[in-house]
Formats: sequence, C-alpha cells, structure tokens
Amino acid sequence: MSQTCIAQRMGQIVPFYVMELLARAKELEAEGRSIIHMEVGEPDFVTPQMVIDAGKAALDAGYTGYTAATGIPELRRAIAENYHRQYGIDLDPRRVIVTPGSSGALQLIMSVIVNPGQSVLMTDPGYPCNKNFVELVSGIPVTLPVGPETGYQLTARLIEDGWTDATRAVIAATPSNPTGTLISQKELTHIHQIVSTRGGSLIVDEIYQGLVYGAKEFTALSIADDIFVINSFSKYYGMTGWRLGWLVAPESYVDSLDCLAQNIFLSCSAPAQYAGLKAFGTDCREILESRRLSFQQRRDYLVPALQELGFEIPVVPEGAFYLYANCSTLTDDSFAFAYDLLENQGVAITPGKDFGTNKPQEHVRFAYTTSIENMKEAMKRIKHYIS
Repeated sequence: MSQTCIAQRMGQIVPFYVMELLARAKELEAEGRSIIHMEVGEPDFVTPQMVIDAGKAALDAGYTGYTAATGIPELRRAIAENYHRQYGIDLDPRRVIVTPGSSGALQLIMSVIVNPGQSVLMTDPGYPCNKNFVELVSGIPVTLPVGPETGYQLTARLIEDGWTDATRAVIAATPSNPTGTLISQKELTHIHQIVSTRGGSLIVDEIYQGLVYGAKEFTALSIADDIFVINSFSKYYGMTGWRLGWLVAPESYVDSLDCLAQNIFLSCSAPAQYAGLKAFGTDCREILESRRLSFQQRRDYLVPALQELGFEIPVVPEGAFYLYANCSTLTDDSFAFAYDLLENQGVAITPGKDFGTNKPQEHVRFAYTTSIENMKEAMKRIKHYIS
C-alpha cells in the first residue's frame, strides 16, 4: 500500500467551518427539524427567470462546448459596457476575464502575481478563503486586525504600518464579508497610493457590488487602471450555482492570466456565460433592484432586533447581506454558542472563528438571506435560548 503524503501547505489551509455547520443543519432538517438558515452567504432568491431561460436556450442552441479561456466575447463586452453604463468607466473588454466564480479569479491573480515567500495583506476579520488562496501559491497571508474604529476596513495608515519588504499585494473588499461595511472612495484612493508607491498590487473584491444601501456606489476602476477588480454573478445577480464571475486586470497582466486560465480551467461553463448575458438586461435589473430593497428592509429589521437581544452592532453595514455582531455579553465562546443554538433552537448562524483570529470568540455573523418572517421566528428562538 502506498503511503499517503499530503503537501505541507494543507496544514495551513483550514476548513470553512460554516460548511460543517450547514451540513449539520441539513442533517437536522432531514430528521424533520425546522431550521432557519442565517449562516451561508447565499441569497434566498432564485436566479431571475429570464436568466434561467437564457441558459436553457443556450443548451438548446448547442452551446455545450469549450469557449475561449477568457470568456465569450459577447459577455466580456457586456461586462465592460455595464461599467460604462453604471459608473461612466471606459473599459477595454480585453481586460475582462470571465472566471468560474470570483474564487477562480482570486486563484488566477494569486498565481500570477505572488512568488513563494511573498506576503499579501488583508483584514481580520475577513473572508476566510483569501488566506487559503495565498497559501496555495506558497505565499504568506498577513492579516491586519480591524475593528469598529475603522469600520472593520483597511486604511492607508494600517497598510503603511503593516508593509514589509516581503509584501507583494493588498486585498481590500467593499462591501465586505463578514461585516458588510464599505471603504470610501477617498480612503481607497489613499490605499492605492500607498500600495502603488511601494510597487505592490491592489486587489479589490467587489463581489457584493450592487448590494449597497444608502451610500453612493463606485468601483475601484474609477481610481486607477492598475487595480485588479474582482466581481461575481453570485450575489447581486443571484447566480451562485452557475459558478460565474470575472476579474478586470491591468493590461500588462492579461496575457499571463489568459495563459494560466487555459491551463487551470480551460473555460467557464458555456451555458452559464450565455445566461449571464441576460443578467445585464433592463428587465432583469428591475427585478434585482427590487431584491436589493428587500435586503435593505431585512437589514433594517434585523439590526434593532439583535440589539434588543443583547448583541452589539457598533457599525451598521451599508452593503452585502451580513451583520457581524459582538456576542460577548451573551457568551465567551461564539463557536459553542453557534452550534448549541443550532442543536437546541434550530437557528443556524456562523461563528467568528471562520473569519480570523481577531476576537473570534466574541463574534457571530448573521446572514439576512431569509425572509423577515423567518427572521422574526429566529429572534423568538434566540430569545428563548438566551433567557
């Protein structure tokens, strides 16, 4: 029998705990338990029907083969045109690379820009997979603790203080996961200046773009052309299972990204790409905007409801569909709290452990990706549990 030899990097790539919690929630549901899901960042709205129909039409038309590694030309043009329509940005479609979800975009970028031993700065708390993509290319993820005083976001000062000779890049997210907070255009401009002056690359995660409430929306592409911008059809467009995203790259990196995409992915799903074209239509936009308003209504219900139960939310998020709540007045172990709440009351939330090492035991994340009616029932169950 051959010996199992697992690469050392796997010791640094940690599991996504929310997926384990989701699996347990599904087990309880299979047993007949009522479970309210507020753990996974997946919209409860199904993909708009016209997008589904476009995917079906693509199948019927025989679009079932490979496409160019960078995506079908029609979709790349549509993405570029959407930046012009929404933000007044003139973008060469050649700089748009269609990827299998935003995760595919992150894998491409890290593989192309990070050498072994180089580091990438990011927030703590932050999206957990970012660290793993850096580890995958033998880079070093460096997390910078952030809190309410900076809106749980990076600042130019934090990046300046955290920069070393080994630093290669910075990942910023606006709106962010798990906190739903934004970086202002002014601050992001300062961040870009710091990164650019030091010869690094700035990567901006905009996958929750479109899901912004009250604040004026912008794209990092309005700041400079040498920023890597990541986006996705999963969140605003409600196409999680289609596995479709994109990145906008500086011109000088396009050929390398294309070459790597050919070798890693070959291409994205053809039917998904033709379906994605329909997502930019006016009729679809009306549906998506109504959903955005629904998410805002859910946020506006959930913030005071959680505060009444004793959770602290020092920064009200202006985007995405998450609330990152301090639960230290209720428990000293958010991981045990989340699992016990699921087992005893059938409410699934995500423990702070998934998002870093910055006081994770004091925080939990609520995803308001379920109806207000369901959330009201969840609040009743949580109240019963903590009392």
